[in-house]
Amino acid sequence: MSAITREDVAHLARLAHIRMDENELATMAGELDVIMDAIASVSEVAGQDVPPTSHPIPLKNVFREDVPTGMLTQEQALAMAPDAEDGQFKVPAILDGE
Repeated sequence: MSAITREDVAHLARLAHIRMDENELATMAGELDVIMDAIASVSEVAGQDVPPTSHPIPLKNVFREDVPTGMLTQEQALAMAPDAEDGQFKVPAILDGE
């Protein structure tokens, strides 16, 4: 894999509007090069017979099933509302003309 150069990092920094001095550019080029080498080594190991995964261990939802219980009636829901009209909560308008 090709090495990440200081010029590559400077170009990316300009695109991202990040100011970096010469020392930071050199350091970041070395760090990104190491990251790219690690990605290349993983890509070599993962063959066509290895399916892509988001997690190495199958995950199971540990939450209970969402079953509605104890619902309020419309009258109960509106009983403590500061203002209601036609069976609905009435709220101040925040947008003009809508």
